[in-house]
This record gives sequence, structure tokens and C-alpha cells, in this order.
Amino acid sequence: MNIETTFISKGSMHKKILKLMGNRFEITVVDEDKQRAERHIDMAINEMKRIEKLLTTFADDSQTNRVNAAAGEQPVKVDKEVFDIIYRSNKIAELTQGAFDITYGSIDKRFWNFDTTMTSLPDREEAKEAVRLINYRNVLLDKEQVTVFLKEKGMRIGFGGIGKGYAAEQAKRVLQGQGVQSGIINAAGDLSAWGLQPDGQPWTIGIADPESIDKPFSYLNIKDMAVATSGNYEKYVMIDGKKYSHTIDPKTGYPVSGIKSVTIICPNAEIADAMTTPVIIMGIKAGLNMINQMKGIACIIIDDDNNIYTSNNIKLSAA
Repeated sequence: MNIETTFISKGSMHKKILKLMGNRFEITVVDEDKQRAERHIDMAINEMKRIEKLLTTFADDSQTNRVNAAAGEQPVKVDKEVFDIIYRSNKIAELTQGAFDITYGSIDKRFWNFDTTMTSLPDREEAKEAVRLINYRNVLLDKEQVTVFLKEKGMRIGFGGIGKGYAAEQAKRVLQGQGVQSGIINAAGDLSAWGLQPDGQPWTIGIADPESIDKPFSYLNIKDMAVATSGNYEKYVMIDGKKYSHTIDPKTGYPVSGIKSVTIICPNAEIADAMTTPVIIMGIKAGLNMINQMKGIACIIIDDDNNIYTSNNIKLSAA
């Protein structure tokens, strides 16, 4: 993905587009002063770059990889920030009965390449063996020492399911701390919006259509909310006429099917990001039942037959 850094100003709306965490990010702020807006955006970008350096698995010296390298051997001391995001991740894992699990990095990827060479599903027993190291309960946290210990050798943690949302949330806090009253952080589809547009209206967010991701199937008007969408239109394989998502059920080792996309709306981008995958894995009934029991969070599901399901607290307007 080749994304050059671009700065765009239109009236009091100022936006910078760039590549972060291997994805396209857009940071937009509302400000009458162009230079001040760009300065503030750069502060948000620096914050997200700092977080990427902490959480990445693509640098041997990152704290994440130091934890992974010591799996089964010894605890690793980490920054409190890293410790806290792991702690919160494990709480989400408990809430979702393991459907969200940062130890997904432990999966044996030989079975799942999701490209044209994949023409059959692996043996079910082999698939289950491939995910045997995925178990958030084996992430041992010591609050006093601020250490993380992966109990089994070969275990790996990764923040692909929560890191972009966390970065968006922290960038928003940096901007709000600088007095920015209104803006949007778009972290590769994980959105965090606050304040109002220059015309005083809420931000209008399009929900991607799984059949045509460049065209929204519906719009949401949001203020001080985060929106995250995940779906099988991003990466999948067709086997015997059935579509299998790149999302793997950590209990079975098999890719999930039946749901095209899940959109989560809540006040916190980290939570929104983290909750999309569990709903896909849990399925429509169990996923909506879980969301309906939680306060301040809403959900939209599109199944493989283009049926739309929503949590009890949401109303959609047609595109």
C-alpha cells in the first residue's frame, strides 16, 4: 500500500492522509487557523506512531515481540500502557468467552493463506491443533511487577484486533487536550468522531456495503462516538461455492461463515474495534444477545444473504 502523506484544507476543515500501522489513516480537524490545524494533526500522528512502535510485531525490539520471544521462559517487564491494554484485552476476551483473544498470533498460519492456492479446508483435527496455543488465560499478568508472561512456548500476542482503535482513541485525546473542539480520526475504517461539522451538524458516517465497499448501504449521524466495521469482503476464500472469512474461530481453527459484516457503534474507538470480530465469530443470535446486554453500544450485522440485523438501540436511515 503506497500512501503518500497528503494535507488537504477546505474552509475550516483540515485533513491529513497517510499510512500508519500498515493502513490508510485520515485525521480531520475543524479549525479556522490552517497552520494551527496542521500542527495539531501532526501531534496526533506522532502519538499514533508512538503507539505503533509499542505494539507492532514487525520490529524485533518492540515490547510486544519481547514478550513473544520470552514465551514459556520468563516474564517480561513492559510499560504500564502496554500492560494496561493487555489487561483490557483479556477482560474483553472474558466478556466474549474467548471470541476476542490477543493470543491469536499463536495460530499456525500454514493452513490459512486465503489466496487462489487455497482450494480446500484443512482437516478439522489439524485445524484444531493449529489453534491450540490460542488461550488468553495463559497470558499471566503481574500488576506489582508490571510484567507479562506467556505460559506456553510458541505463544504470540498481537494487537491487530484492537490496536488501530486504541491509536484512534489516544490521538483524539491528544487533540482534545490541545483544545480541538471537533474532528474525526479514521484509522483504516475505525472511526472516532467528536464535536460537530462546521455547519453545526453531526458528522455523517457511511456504513460500507459488503457487495460494493465504495458505496455505503446506510448512513449514521454521530457525535462523540466511534464506529468500527469488519467483514469478509476484506479477505476471504471460496470453497465449494461457500465463502469463508479470514476470521478464524479460535475454538475450532475453522474460518467463520454466515456474516458479511459487523459494525459496532459506541463512545470508545478501542472498544468498537475490539468488538467487531467477536460478533462475527459468535454469530448473529449470540452476538446480538451479547451487545443488547451491554450499555452504550450498538451493532449492525449483514449476513451472507444481505439480511440486516441490528441491536435494540439503533435506527438506520437508507442510503
